[in-house]
Amino acid sequence: MIPQRPTDKFIREHSPSLEDVIFTRRQFLSRTGMGFGAMSLAALFGINPFAEGAAALAPGSTSLNPLLPKQPHFPAKAKHVIHIFASGGPTQVDTFDPKPELAKYDNKTIPGHDGIAFGSPFKFPKCGKSGLEISEVFPKLGEVADDIAVIRSLWTDVPAHEVAQRFMNTGSLQLPKPSFGSWSVYGLGTDNQNMPGFITIGGRPEWRQASFLPGVFQGVNVNYSRGMNLDDVILNIRNQFSPQERQRRQLDLVKELNKEHAKALQKDAQLEARIEAFEMAFKMQSEATDAFDVTKEPEDIQTMYGKTDMGSKLLVARRLVERGVRFVQVEHGGWDMHGGIETGLPRTAGAIDGPAAALINDLRQRGLLDETLIIWGGEFGRTVTKDRNGNDAAGRDHNGRAMVAWMAGGGVKGGQAYGATDEFGSKAVENKVHIHDLHATQLALLGFDHEKLTYRYNGRDFRLTDNYGKVVKALIG
Repeated sequence: MIPQRPTDKFIREHSPSLEDVIFTRRQFLSRTGMGFGAMSLAALFGINPFAEGAAALAPGSTSLNPLLPKQPHFPAKAKHVIHIFASGGPTQVDTFDPKPELAKYDNKTIPGHDGIAFGSPFKFPKCGKSGLEISEVFPKLGEVADDIAVIRSLWTDVPAHEVAQRFMNTGSLQLPKPSFGSWSVYGLGTDNQNMPGFITIGGRPEWRQASFLPGVFQGVNVNYSRGMNLDDVILNIRNQFSPQERQRRQLDLVKELNKEHAKALQKDAQLEARIEAFEMAFKMQSEATDAFDVTKEPEDIQTMYGKTDMGSKLLVARRLVERGVRFVQVEHGGWDMHGGIETGLPRTAGAIDGPAAALINDLRQRGLLDETLIIWGGEFGRTVTKDRNGNDAAGRDHNGRAMVAWMAGGGVKGGQAYGATDEFGSKAVENKVHIHDLHATQLALLGFDHEKLTYRYNGRDFRLTDNYGKVVKALIG
């Protein structure tokens, strides 16, 4: 065999071959598309890659951190959100929408309605300097009426629990879409990099889903109740077998392996999200359990909220916001009252009345109310007639044409009732506010033009409000 000369090897390795021009579509896209993807990602996060110092994204960092605080489209009224989701569908005519005319028809048929009228058994005193009428089942909220803006003309499309809950939380009736909390963190980032930007206390997974947004914007759920072991509040963030120093080295190794994986093949969104979850769990070991320890609060603060599960959950919500968490959702169910409203409503309303009023007062005392948007409401309203044509313990059926919600803090103009239903409270008729309008208004309070907060997926720019939504400017102070 004749030995090959060095020049032969050089010529062979640097000469054109079929392997250089024939490759799969996946390989072609991988080789040619990554640069354009990086440019799009830079634009997505408001970074000019051609500007001087654009590479310095964060101190000591060489990669984009999607959770870093970002500027909204215009100066924001609110920096944080606490969403109290009243799942089940609260009855509007027994809570925040008084209807004296309905009481006149109690136990009678109503013109244009099927069934027997059910006048509210509750009184509606005028509250605060504004004289806002609020049901007697909310005496504590009545004391902070001047901070609350009640929306009496809200309506939704489908009065079925699962669909309407999805709609209220994601702006979508059917397709899986990102939740309001995920959109908020996607747009604003979060102030505390050692905590998730979006935390839910209870609730269904699809209420906190990130859907097609990157997984880092997914809500983190905690199953919290007063008095439970703090290590059980957020599971799996603490490794019982390895010290933190070893965990840190393990995570760093995983990151390096992932970089090699991305170089050899391509980035995997699910893998990236999983690594981000491990990283966040590691960081949370130092701060998360402390945030949920309400016993560290002064006795008078604990008493003000009430030493109940709901009182403690809203106190935790304040502690999370205080630590820089962008969006906190607290579920409070029990509003699906097909029967027994006269006894059931005072019990359910009483569980949230004191804690919600305490939250408003506490945030004000700490100078946080102006920058924290509080939202209360469910997925739909109730009928003005008796469910199942009147039983001994009357209740109300589902109704999507009329529902109620209220907001406070975060730039909301309090002490007002916006919009109106008809004389019986069965249908929104004046200054109607659709769910898309509500979301557009809430995004405006966070500093966003809802038409411009978008994410490109499958060749289309998606947004929380779909192709609809108008900002209700009268609700903004």
